[in-house]
Amino acid sequence: MGRLNRIKALMIKEIHAVWRDPKSRIVLIAPLTVQLFIFSFAATLEVKNVALGINNSDGGKHGYELVQRFAGSKTFGRVVFLNSHGQADSAIDEQDVLAVLSIPQDFSRRIEAGEQGKIQILLDGRRSNASQIVMGYISAVINTYSDELRQKAGGKPLPAVVSGRSFYNENLIYMWFNVPSLMGILTMVGTIVLTSLSVAREREQGTFDQLLVSPLMPWEILAGKTVPPMAVGMTQGSVILLFSYFVFGVPFRGSVLMLYAALFVFALSVTGIGLFISSLAKTQQQAILGAFVFMVPAVALSGFAAPFENMPSWLQAVMQINPLKHFLIVLKGVYLKDMSAANVFANALPLVYIAALNLTLAGVLFRRRLE
Repeated sequence: MGRLNRIKALMIKEIHAVWRDPKSRIVLIAPLTVQLFIFSFAATLEVKNVALGINNSDGGKHGYELVQRFAGSKTFGRVVFLNSHGQADSAIDEQDVLAVLSIPQDFSRRIEAGEQGKIQILLDGRRSNASQIVMGYISAVINTYSDELRQKAGGKPLPAVVSGRSFYNENLIYMWFNVPSLMGILTMVGTIVLTSLSVAREREQGTFDQLLVSPLMPWEILAGKTVPPMAVGMTQGSVILLFSYFVFGVPFRGSVLMLYAALFVFALSVTGIGLFISSLAKTQQQAILGAFVFMVPAVALSGFAAPFENMPSWLQAVMQINPLKHFLIVLKGVYLKDMSAANVFANALPLVYIAALNLTLAGVLFRRRLE
């Protein structure tokens, strides 16, 4: 009971140290709320409100009809009408538009004559990903119009029509992918920043040496500094879960119990990384820098922004130590497809190893300070 009381006292001290500091309270509450809304609506790979340039040299009805279809599309928020190829080149060069649709003078005449009408599309290659997506949008509009003309002329329909269907997110709503991922990212950011500052703050204030000469054993210090950040991480994850379901309308098809079990192990692994960073840092500034040195590649290489399978094989092997990579699989699986308990366990097991490794390393560093 004496050991439990000592650990409990240290946990209460850690909570008071954070909650009594106005700056720490702001760090825990304000960034989570602001980032959740900003990233949910703005951090998206969808291409919307595209500026499209149109150089229509055709005076016929087909050129006019095609222009109206692009002007009425929700994808293209602004249509810029151009009068020459020189203006088209200038519009792309100055990034006024992402793409330019050039309709030649004989477009309607060739279609009426039963020939193939040619359209030129200029894209801004500096934004390659967005340009490829916009090219697909433009091609879809043109192909739909061509198919309608073929049917009106009594032509044969296309020999094969591809019908696509997306499992678990049939309408490809990007927020359904984005918001669950933010639970992992924002929980990691808040937990690791808070944890990495823990020991460094004690050293700057001169209270860490008092802990070392106290009756507390190294593992008791480790336990006392592990539980409060984990509680903060679990709370932040719960807030995001509630916002995702009741505010953003993201469906939740899996087990809440399994999600919280995975969230607990994830918070433990991130806390271990934060304590390891904090045990190495001598000042809070070093701790913050160390936290961000870890978090930036952890987020970028987790599979959130780009497919994990696209990375080189050696980098995929290295990123197995990235807890966010494993937790994102669990999040999207539990949220959208009702992932089985066996799959949740398989993807959460590496988090246990990561937590054990980092907590052990942090404990070794604490023990060295006692020697």
